[in-house]
Amino acid sequence: MSFRRKLLEYTQRDVKRLQDRRYNPAKLAGMLFYGGTLGLLFVVPIVGGAYLGRWLDSMVSGYSVRWTLSLILLGIVVGSYNVFRLIHEKN
Repeated sequence: MSFRRKLLEYTQRDVKRLQDRRYNPAKLAGMLFYGGTLGLLFVVPIVGGAYLGRWLDSMVSGYSVRWTLSLILLGIVVGSYNVFRLIHEKN
């Protein structure tokens, strides 16, 4: 089989897959995977900020939560940006 014929065959197969995707709704497993990805993109920066902030606060004598709160808020901002960016890339 020539290269041109293979390319044409693969292209037709990909076009058919894209057309079928428009008419078939997303499956439950796909929606769960997508939701889990969004959740992780949002939660991981928050938890990372909390741990890093707690560690930085433990380095200072006395009781302080400045770094913890600041980095949790930064984690919320970064997590929101990650989710926003992923949703806009998919659309």
